Amino acid sequence: MGERGKGATKAQQECEMSIQSISKPLYSELGDDPDLAEIVEMFVDEMPDRIESMLNCVDKNDWEGLGRIAHQLKGAAGSYGFGQITPYAAQLEHDCRSQAGDQAMIASCRELAGICRRIRSGAPS
Repeated sequence: MGERGKGATKAQQECEMSIQSISKPLYSELGDDPDLAEIVEMFVDEMPDRIESMLNCVDKNDWEGLGRIAHQLKGAAGSYGFGQITPYAAQLEHDCRSQAGDQAMIASCRELAGICRRIRSGAPS
């Protein structure tokens, strides 16, 4: 994942700050299934790139692209056992499609990125 420099806008800094505030890990409901562990791990491994894509959309004020990423996450997260992500992705998708305004979309991006940063593969010990 790329690093944000000193030249980041306030919106970019706000979104970046939110994804850095990591709380307790979020494990997949499928994490202890040996048949699905590998695909869950792939989803988790790809998440930093998805978050970076969201931030790039914020950088470019590409709310349509951000809405597409949110739509994809809304469906995919539940399929991989991370149903807790779905309402955050749905909110961001709604905000982007309804053109809720930059601050609303950035706030929803912040919340979605924050929960996405918490996901882990495997099962809690």
